[in-house]
Amino acid sequence: MTTPARPANRHHKRPRGEGQWALGYREPLNKNEELKKNDDGLNVRQRIIDIYSKQGFDSIDPADLRGRMRWYGIYTQRRPGIDGGKTAILEPEELDDRYFMMRVRIDGGRLSLAQLRTIADIANLYGRGTADVTDRQNIQLHWIEIESVPDIWERLEAVGLSTTEACGDTPRAFLGCPLAGIDTEEVLDGTPTVLEIRDKYIGDPAYSNLPRKFKTAVSGCPAHCTVHEINDVAFVGVVNDKGEAGYDLWVGGGLSTNPMLAKRLGVFVTPEQASAVWAGVIGIFRDYGYRRLRHRARLKFLVSDWGTEKFRQVLETEYLGHALPDGPAPEPPRNGRRDHVGVFPQKDGNFYVGFAPKVGRLSGDTLHLIADIAERHGSGRVHTTAEQKMVILDVAPDQVDSVVAELEANDLRVNPSTFRRQTMACTGIEFCKLAIVETKGAGANLIDELERRLPDFKQPLTINLNGCPNSCARVQVADIGLKGQLIVNDEGEQVEGYQIHLGGSLGVSSGFGRKVRGLKTTATELPDYVERVVRNFDKQRNEGETFSEWVQRADEADLK
Repeated sequence: MTTPARPANRHHKRPRGEGQWALGYREPLNKNEELKKNDDGLNVRQRIIDIYSKQGFDSIDPADLRGRMRWYGIYTQRRPGIDGGKTAILEPEELDDRYFMMRVRIDGGRLSLAQLRTIADIANLYGRGTADVTDRQNIQLHWIEIESVPDIWERLEAVGLSTTEACGDTPRAFLGCPLAGIDTEEVLDGTPTVLEIRDKYIGDPAYSNLPRKFKTAVSGCPAHCTVHEINDVAFVGVVNDKGEAGYDLWVGGGLSTNPMLAKRLGVFVTPEQASAVWAGVIGIFRDYGYRRLRHRARLKFLVSDWGTEKFRQVLETEYLGHALPDGPAPEPPRNGRRDHVGVFPQKDGNFYVGFAPKVGRLSGDTLHLIADIAERHGSGRVHTTAEQKMVILDVAPDQVDSVVAELEANDLRVNPSTFRRQTMACTGIEFCKLAIVETKGAGANLIDELERRLPDFKQPLTINLNGCPNSCARVQVADIGLKGQLIVNDEGEQVEGYQIHLGGSLGVSSGFGRKVRGLKTTATELPDYVERVVRNFDKQRNEGETFSEWVQRADEADLK
């Protein structure tokens, strides 16, 4: 007797949807998506003003407290005294402090003296003096109480600043060159593009419910200071074969636990087209981005799956309605570091003075001091960089020495060591609920120790400290990337430490750091480790060889 053939599709499973709106998956597939469907994050502002600021912390809806308030740059801080071992164990309400971190949105890093002084006043009045420069050119405040938020907003908005969409599943602050419009070698000034996109789209409900955060960079900087390689979308200044200045378009960059470098679409975008193209790219992310799993909800996963050819085709046909011409790749970054620290000429004959706070840590009083120095010497602008640094613009030639002297006298280094200049640190366990280890103090201590032990070391060397795997401080693209984790020391105790990534880089040979099996260090032993590997590099490097290049050929024994 013959057995009947089974239907061919009996064991075939229907492909599971990724929550892509454009393919009909509109029902929320996780708690975050449900929260956004229930109410747009932008609507929380009025509740903060009308209810929460008047009735206090305990009146805040948990969905607003741990979700929608991020749409206005507000997160609860980590409750003091909770060690890193409990980060992934405790419930959110157990980690929450009754104070908030607040991120002030500074698109393009552009600040007037009035804006800088307003932030300084807010830090001193409401934030216990804290004010950290981030690696996305924002200034971050801490110890903010919900009762103070409406007054803080009024002060910020009176000088043209806001916290709108500084966090959350939104288009966050746009990176731009702090020297835009004044750099003697820039391809074009990206400022009009940054401001046009901001003014058109920030706060627009059409783009306030994205699968996850969306990071933008716009620049014509010859040093490529806006790290376009690791943004969701980046407009990079180029000159086409007709001699016209415009942008090369990159999409799909991002770090965290699945790092990917952005990819060129190979198109030429005029400055007049840039805002529409930006809206097209973010529209693709909104409509086709993966919403089922949070860890796959960044644009980089869609770009990786689609490829650049399909992404370009969808952008042109579905979102722009016209083709974009092919365009050239950017010139390699100008030799040197990408941070604009030091004294350099502007187009107009004046100078800019870039200086390095230690791991971005400042205070309200220090911000006032910086504003006073800038005002005394003729500048109305102080800009932030994407490397946790700051720049005073428009300094007359006869005032440069005075500016430098005053900054240096206040530990704001214009001529810093490599270690002061190129060490970055995220917020860390001091305030961040995701962190496992402390970072700001560890970074500051590391700088002091390396300056004492290696006073003659002059080579470029980036050292980035991160308190958790999320890579806010870009550990995978640092020469020495330090990812916080708990480690068992020689005495068998669980202590704070770091997994080490070596030889990451951005630029001509962009790539992620090398992980050597078992390469970790405790926080206490960190200065010893970095001193050892830096001395090995200095002893073995060839003429002109970078740390990243040396790491690729070095014996593992020399990296431990």
